[in-house]
Amino acid sequence: MSDIQLHEGDLPANLDLGKIIAVDTEAMGLNPHRDALCVVQLSSGDGSAHVVRLTRDYDCPNLKRLMADTGVLKIFHFARFDVAMMKKWLGITCAPIWCTKIASKLARTYTDQHGLKHVAKEIAGVDLSKAQQSSDWGRAELTQAQLEYAASDVLHLHVIREGLIVMLEREGRTTLAEACFEFLPTRADLDLAGWPDSDIFSHAS
Repeated sequence: MSDIQLHEGDLPANLDLGKIIAVDTEAMGLNPHRDALCVVQLSSGDGSAHVVRLTRDYDCPNLKRLMADTGVLKIFHFARFDVAMMKKWLGITCAPIWCTKIASKLARTYTDQHGLKHVAKEIAGVDLSKAQQSSDWGRAELTQAQLEYAASDVLHLHVIREGLIVMLEREGRTTLAEACFEFLPTRADLDLAGWPDSDIFSHAS
């Protein structure tokens, strides 16, 4: 059983998770302008997870400071969504970023299955349950099932990243992946500014 620590409102001021942390978010839906950010979960890769249930005033200076700290690498799966949600609701630019979904798409070109469940199964050998993916994350008290689900989304990202690093290097796509990661805050800004579905690089009008 993994160690899951629940924090109400913010991370403890003295918590040190190291220089590479896994991060995920839970919200009331997928529209950052409409659906509130409810939970941020983090792991240092040591088998423990910290789950922050946010209050709607988003008074969480310790979490904001960590997410904006350019000296700490943040690992996400589908960072585009999480970074946009934190920009919208926490008012911060999250960087630097390492996205396992982008890395998977660049390295695992033999498959079209790049969801966390499939990537975790192949690279980390872990079967993730997605039973709580659609649940009320805005409730006053999170259930044990929700806590375990939130933790599972970050506990294996360090191992997945290491596996994908090897694959990217083997295929000669490390530099390309890193350039994509650097662009992610701008991609999130485009989403928030009104271009979530438009390919502005496309020739089409």
